[in-house]
Amino acid sequence: MRVGLISDVHSNRVALEAVLADLPDVDVLLCAGDVVGYNPWPAACVELLRERDVPTVMGNHDRMLASGRNFGGNGMARAGVEHARERLDAEERAWVEGLPREHVACDGRVKVVHDHPERVDHYTYPDEFSADLLGDEEVLVLGHTHVQGYRAFEDGLVVNPGSVGQPRDDDPRAAYAVLDLEEKTIAERRVEYDVEAVVEAVKSAGLPESTGTRLRDGR
Repeated sequence: MRVGLISDVHSNRVALEAVLADLPDVDVLLCAGDVVGYNPWPAACVELLRERDVPTVMGNHDRMLASGRNFGGNGMARAGVEHARERLDAEERAWVEGLPREHVACDGRVKVVHDHPERVDHYTYPDEFSADLLGDEEVLVLGHTHVQGYRAFEDGLVVNPGSVGQPRDDDPRAAYAVLDLEEKTIAERRVEYDVEAVVEAVKSAGLPESTGTRLRDGR
């Protein structure tokens, strides 16, 4: 069984479309959350996942939207959530509000969370991955850090597929991964997309300019 893994789309339709076009044949596609936030196209990204029936967990930006709260000191994050509130219709908003904290897939073999299996909002970077993160599942998928990476242990794999819409690992290309569940291997993948089109769309939407310009360097 081959499993496509994405995370941290962050309303970047251009990057998500590039990833979906590049994605090889997989048996299922899973999303580790943060569909909305930062970039200009929350509704388009929600619809792209909904129409493909992609199992998706709730990220912290999704949760801010669902809860009616917003970020405090982070102006880019705050503006992105407010933009999503203004752009999503009732059905799209209900989809985001209904996202679960975790999802177990592939006959119980794969668990998907956004941040950490036990600590909400905790950043767990690839160099901190340990076998202790694994539960009964063979594979743990998480996002949140926007840094692509994985580690293999005797009991299974921990993987962050990286961010589709706002990479922060010094590589501006959209990130995702493909899991071979039988071989217990991960293929980390990156795909070019039109970053400048997103930079211009961020400006046109009245979002903070740095939301777009930081995409150029993958930071």
